[in-house]
Amino acid sequence: MNSTIVDPPHDVADQPTAPAGYDGRARWPARPVESGWAETRRDRDQTWSRLMSAPFALDDYHEQNARTQGLRWMLDWLEAQPGETWQDRWLASGVDTAEPQLQWRTVPEKWVLTSGGIAYHNRILCRAVATAISADLIRPSLAWLSSSRIQRSTLIGGLTCAGRGEGFDRLTAFFDADSLVSATAANRCLHRTAMIVANKGGTVCDITPGDVLEFLDVEASTRGAGRLGATRLFYRALHTLGSFDSQAPATLPQLRSPGQRTPAELIDRYSLQCRPIRDLLVEYLCDRQPGVDYASLHSLAWILGGLFWSDLERHNPGITSLRMPADVAGAWKQRLRTVTTRTRTNDGTVVETTTPRLNYFGCLAVVRAFYLDLAQWAVEDPARWGPWVAPCPIAGNEIDRRKEKRRLKSRMDTRTRERLPVLPILVRSVTQRRIDAAELLELAQRTPPGSPFSAAGQTLIRSRTHERTPGKLWAQEPDTGRRRDLAREESRAFWAFAAVEVLRATGVRIEELSELTHHSLIQYRLPTTGEIVPLLQIAPSKTDAERLLLVSPELADVLSMIIRRIRNSDGTVPHVAAFDLHERTWSLPAPFLFQRRLGSENQAIGPRALREMLTAALTATGLTEPSTGQPLHCTPHDFRRMFITDAVLNGLPPHIAQVIAGHRDINVTMGYKAVYPEEAIRVHHAFLARRRALRPTEKYRVPTDTEWEEFLGHFERRKVSSGTCGRSFGTPCVHEHACIRCPMLWPDPHQRERLVEIRDNLHARITEAEHEGWLGEVEGLRISLLGAEDKLAQIDRRTHNGAVADLGIPTTPKIG
Repeated sequence: MNSTIVDPPHDVADQPTAPAGYDGRARWPARPVESGWAETRRDRDQTWSRLMSAPFALDDYHEQNARTQGLRWMLDWLEAQPGETWQDRWLASGVDTAEPQLQWRTVPEKWVLTSGGIAYHNRILCRAVATAISADLIRPSLAWLSSSRIQRSTLIGGLTCAGRGEGFDRLTAFFDADSLVSATAANRCLHRTAMIVANKGGTVCDITPGDVLEFLDVEASTRGAGRLGATRLFYRALHTLGSFDSQAPATLPQLRSPGQRTPAELIDRYSLQCRPIRDLLVEYLCDRQPGVDYASLHSLAWILGGLFWSDLERHNPGITSLRMPADVAGAWKQRLRTVTTRTRTNDGTVVETTTPRLNYFGCLAVVRAFYLDLAQWAVEDPARWGPWVAPCPIAGNEIDRRKEKRRLKSRMDTRTRERLPVLPILVRSVTQRRIDAAELLELAQRTPPGSPFSAAGQTLIRSRTHERTPGKLWAQEPDTGRRRDLAREESRAFWAFAAVEVLRATGVRIEELSELTHHSLIQYRLPTTGEIVPLLQIAPSKTDAERLLLVSPELADVLSMIIRRIRNSDGTVPHVAAFDLHERTWSLPAPFLFQRRLGSENQAIGPRALREMLTAALTATGLTEPSTGQPLHCTPHDFRRMFITDAVLNGLPPHIAQVIAGHRDINVTMGYKAVYPEEAIRVHHAFLARRRALRPTEKYRVPTDTEWEEFLGHFERRKVSSGTCGRSFGTPCVHEHACIRCPMLWPDPHQRERLVEIRDNLHARITEAEHEGWLGEVEGLRISLLGAEDKLAQIDRRTHNGAVADLGIPTTPKIG
């Protein structure tokens, strides 16, 4: 399998990001390490007297004797170093900056051996360093503490004995109360906390968010980045302790998030050499900022700073003017047309691939708008913008996108035609993967460690673990020995299934999917019949307009499964914060439907994780691209196109599909629709234009009470003898009231006996027609029979095992 090592900058998400802790460190800075404090300024006699008394004196004679010798050697060694305080001498010894720091014990060893000591004396000297840290004689650097391998119990025990252990007991109680926190994770968090206290002084309650970020950065540079779940637990535990500022974020990702950059920071990522041009681009972005969202501002900076001027400086050193010769502009446009991608094969070979840039015309349009804006603004403010006015290197006909739009439409239609026929295969595959993963996990949980078990056509051996691993369940493949986390596999299989089902049933965008909350489920009760109509509220996204979608029984079943999975033991849905990749902001905690338990905390499932799950689900199907033979790739937006295409092909009017999809322009909806006859589009557009021209203006006034009753009555008129019609409001029946045949009929489970009678009657009528030779009527009766059997099958699927899809729609609490 090939692995991409350089991703082409197709969009702004591929550009560099700020370092970890960029925003949090600025608002909650780390405490500086003091140069001197009371304990480190004590003289030798005062220090010795303190170390030889409680709480540093040990009850065991032999242990106290070794500690006494070690402390004497340590103080002698430090006194041999220059400095006025014990901390100054510690730093002057070179131990704190020894490379590698794991070999720091060799630094005092040389002095011990030259002073008449032996290796034993060096060992007890090094052990005495932990006592000196607990007594606050010295405060080693975070780099030394994280790599010196001083044991957790020694460090915490010493700090506690010295009266600096306030908070460790509460941290321990917090970890013990959470059954999903392993002993290893808890001990690691306690050790990290002790190291920060040893370095900064004070107690656990004095630690700041900046201290945590500083330590994690140092730890990553000395020992490598720790596990994400453990670092998040470390911060969350300290936050729960209550020592942080009340405004501090509740989770580590929120603290580390760089947030929105300023225009200057966006441009400075590209290290432009020409300072006047750099300042011009920053000023231009500042003027454009109030009228665009952050994602658009980010894109403008990427195109103007990265693809435009940075590329010109790289290929034309010394360029300082926007007035470009024709050959320079032509060469830049030629380079812009392609993107070079480097991939690494399994044998380590790097292969470069050049492909056309998909947003080429979009980049040209941005640069052309930049030149034209400068010319227009120079008329209003010539002193500020006039010096930068130059002929635009991009002519108007160069950004004619008609041919590109036709190619894009053709490419999207091809993708839809290739993926729509295999959608049922994907649905069956993700459903079966979810069932198999759940069966494997359930059987593994009942299997003792070390024993084999078989389920879903697989035989595995449950792994033995040295300690409890909450939230994980390990099993081995007997043939290959590969370990698998069955809990993680089950989680990914379920959420891939849930994403596919919701996307194909609603056609929502991936951002809208990830923003669905428990409050998105609302219900409308008909005033006359009392029938409850479930609706799904889609939050404003791309078009800044919310919409309501009718929830089908199949979708209701999936949403019910999601809610049952994420509920707490008390029946509530956890509130989590979600990160908006486009706006670079965090939402307020909300009961998001797409959330999962990672480690010991719930986290929202973002669009990037959902895309990875969909890719893995498609890979498991074994489907391939017809043109390349590579594994079939399906984006979340492909489901949106397939939803619209399938809906229109099955008789849904295009203008109703436009409302469901949330498009402002019906042309956008028809652009999503694949293989739609050109003549039908032209006729339908002519019909819409004619209807709008003839429609009186009274149609746009505030509806009267009678008209409102007419709207409510629509839901009542959908009721038929065998179920409910699912057609949208304001649309007549297009199937001539042939309800048994109609795919829009939602059969009522209570009318199953009636449908059985209709089916039996159709069998009898077909037998009679065949006997009498009425062959024309036989064909129609058979179509009706297929419809009746399909409605019975729908009822059986919805009522299997007598289960009821409880959406758990939240109710409004009574006030007062």
